[in-house]
Amino acid sequence: MQKTNKVQGLVVAGMSGGSGKSVVSVGLVAALREAGRSVVPFKKGPDYIDAGWLTTAAGRPCYNLDPFLMDPETITHSYRTHGVGAEYAIVEGNRGLYDGVNAEGGFSTAELALHLDLPVLLVVNCSKTTRTVAALVLGCRELDRRVRIAGVILNQIATARHERIIRESMERYTDVPVLGIVPRMKRDIFPMRHLGVTPHQEYGTADEAVDQLARIARKHFDLEAITSLMGETGVSPVTGESKVVSGERVTIGILRDAAFQFYYEENLEALRRAGARLVMINALEAGKLPDGLDGLYIGGGFPETSARQLADNVSFRESVRTMAEKGLPMYAECGGLIFLGRSIILDGREYPLAGVFPVTFGLSGKPQAHGYSIFTVDRENPFYPVGTRVKGHEFRYSTIMEWNGTSAELALRIERGVGFMDRRDGLVKKNVMALYTHVLAPGTPLWAEGLVRQALQYKNVVNR
Repeated sequence: MQKTNKVQGLVVAGMSGGSGKSVVSVGLVAALREAGRSVVPFKKGPDYIDAGWLTTAAGRPCYNLDPFLMDPETITHSYRTHGVGAEYAIVEGNRGLYDGVNAEGGFSTAELALHLDLPVLLVVNCSKTTRTVAALVLGCRELDRRVRIAGVILNQIATARHERIIRESMERYTDVPVLGIVPRMKRDIFPMRHLGVTPHQEYGTADEAVDQLARIARKHFDLEAITSLMGETGVSPVTGESKVVSGERVTIGILRDAAFQFYYEENLEALRRAGARLVMINALEAGKLPDGLDGLYIGGGFPETSARQLADNVSFRESVRTMAEKGLPMYAECGGLIFLGRSIILDGREYPLAGVFPVTFGLSGKPQAHGYSIFTVDRENPFYPVGTRVKGHEFRYSTIMEWNGTSAELALRIERGVGFMDRRDGLVKKNVMALYTHVLAPGTPLWAEGLVRQALQYKNVVNR
């Protein structure tokens, strides 16, 4: 890919969660790509599902920019290095434009836009409202004049009259241009499930959905005006990244399929930079773990939606348990933690899982943990030095129905969040660690280094 010195970018923000940011962002990215332009997508906040849709639309990985999990210098570095070779960068925000962790809007989409010095394309859900849209936009503009609201996309437009009244109101009361609309559709392109939209891996016709959004953007967005208002940022190739743990490569397996979908692209990049060769494994279809692994990383996802297939794949479950007993380093997050448990009970039926840890899980209809978390390592474990403090996040509906351990055995003390039990997280057995907390590698460099270092030690022992 030819590298450029500049990338044109903007932030797509909304008035709230569910305002239509993903519809606009995915449609905009897909339309620009179809026009032959190279686009790198970013997602603000801890999010895998929207990032997956943006990856599908762009035909290249989406990266996460999170002011809570990453320091400002790391955010700038990620934006500038991942923008190499792209003409445009689209950053999809999360929640409302000014929504943060406190009344001051800390770690909000607005703060990210200011930090990157990018204009904002504001998406407004116009369902059952007209002139009030102008008031909402004015309020967003006046709350912080440093934030450059460069244009508005009107979502959920019912009729031509509906659109006309809102456009006239915007022109009369604001100086913010309307740059497009999204018509109200009979069928929701992004049906909601669990913590957000349905993952693209489970959608069935994801490419068709992206094509439909691209058509909407081409027909109803002023693409020329949108690209002309973007902010320009210098970009440069990756330099000075995380250290290579050894010159000798290790092989780390990644369970990646319909059950285990939640992986930050940055985490996979960090493992490669630290010296790992990654092997993707389908836990629903593979007969066993492949030979030659030096480590295993199991991310989050929705193992409950594939519980029957995971349970039926007895040989694979047994191979994971056997390799854990033999000392293969394994790091598991959330859905991966569940898979390493004894079983999960769904609708009164128990589905056996890998059985590395004696835990039986259930599933609640309400979130059990949802948001940012912070833990401090206070017990020995294979991957983090004692005393390490890590910022992460939790998203789960699962519950612990049975466990014969005690919270004192867990390796992590939760300062913010829920964890596994009693404000603690991190089950440990031999070289296996499983926790509910997700981490983002750019904000926690020790994570990739620890996993690769442990894999190298295991490799050396096996070879000896």
